[in-house]
Amino acid sequence: MRTTHLHTPKSIDTFKRQLLNWGQQFHESVWMDSNQVHQTYSSFDAVLAVDAVTCIKTDYSEAFSRLKEYQSITKDWIFGYLTYDLKNAVEDLKSENIDGLQFPELYFFQPKKLFLFKGDIVEMHYLNMVSDECEEDLKAICHCEEERRGNLLNDIKIKPRIQQENYLEKVNTMLEHIHRGDIYEANFCQEFYAENTRINPLETYQKLNDISKPPFASFIKLGDKYILSASPERYLKKTGNKIVSQPIKGTAKRSQNETEDNLLKEQLSIDEKERSENIMIVDLVRNDLSKTANKGTVKVEELCKVYTFPQVHQMISTVTSEIEASIHPVDLIESTFPMGSMTGAPKISAMKIIEELEETKRGVYSGAVGYFTPNNDFDFNVVIRSILYNEIKRYVSFSVGSAITAKSNPLKEYEECLIKAKAMREVLES
Repeated sequence: MRTTHLHTPKSIDTFKRQLLNWGQQFHESVWMDSNQVHQTYSSFDAVLAVDAVTCIKTDYSEAFSRLKEYQSITKDWIFGYLTYDLKNAVEDLKSENIDGLQFPELYFFQPKKLFLFKGDIVEMHYLNMVSDECEEDLKAICHCEEERRGNLLNDIKIKPRIQQENYLEKVNTMLEHIHRGDIYEANFCQEFYAENTRINPLETYQKLNDISKPPFASFIKLGDKYILSASPERYLKKTGNKIVSQPIKGTAKRSQNETEDNLLKEQLSIDEKERSENIMIVDLVRNDLSKTANKGTVKVEELCKVYTFPQVHQMISTVTSEIEASIHPVDLIESTFPMGSMTGAPKISAMKIIEELEETKRGVYSGAVGYFTPNNDFDFNVVIRSILYNEIKRYVSFSVGSAITAKSNPLKEYEECLIKAKAMREVLES
């Protein structure tokens, strides 16, 4: 593999946009951008991987064992996603709800060309088979014009899969489960969608990213399937023998009035319900990490810390552990999947009840997007605040959810979902 270090010839933001536009010519393209936010544990500012030399696509059956074999054989960078429905490979569960998107349940590829941003340096990694294309590509990137905007009619009509009245009934049913002691907490989600429609995926992603500026943004093109993510949440990261998980539970809206905005942030930090949600999931994550951790190494480095993003305030905790070098990276993911922030506690009971009450197969939503490195490290986000698009089926979808606990007010939970949906709905309908 050929590696080139490049000092970007112009502003980083301009070069990023040109690179992202250039990357759309390939059948496979993965772009990840930290937006230089919440970077304590970030390895890179941004990453672009394009053009598969090998790939794996599969349903949930033996998904983790097949991914483990693929990652072990390639011993290279691989990029892709894990859908929420891989839960069926981990536990005796099923997914039988509506699936308008029809994405493979697991998809990873080994790129021919890779760009890693850190500060004003870009590392260009090219497989030997395409190493002679590096200089020609760089010229093309620097002359790449942005796609013309507004080339599609904006007639998208977003519909809720669950009407408000029905949503309130379902949350009350979930509360009955909680009061009976079946579960303590569950993340209940709902889909918003549009059929027989077309979008410009790259333009839609850029609009979403511009108004959200999240730390785990990603634009994924895998043939005719697109993931446009403005995720604020890290699922799991491995660096050497250290594991980091950063679950989010607790959301408050922003205000344009600075005094009111600071008050909203302060209220979130002391809100008893929001803190209890977060702490329950922290306990679940601690339990998940303990399955593979060296004894006594699971630590909560941050508990219920409030971070501010352009659209919302979020309560985030950071849980870490240390592992033996002999543990396979895919085994680490399998032992914690799906992430606790998108399921509930106890996890298996929560997932069963979720399946009964939700009306849509989650698929990529509340799964994870990320990568493995050649030295067995990895980093994955949680796929939330994301627009999913099947270009062939002309189907656009985004889902939102909230944590239901004994103290939940169904109407307030519905309003929280609308707050989370605001940015995605805005970029699709405006």
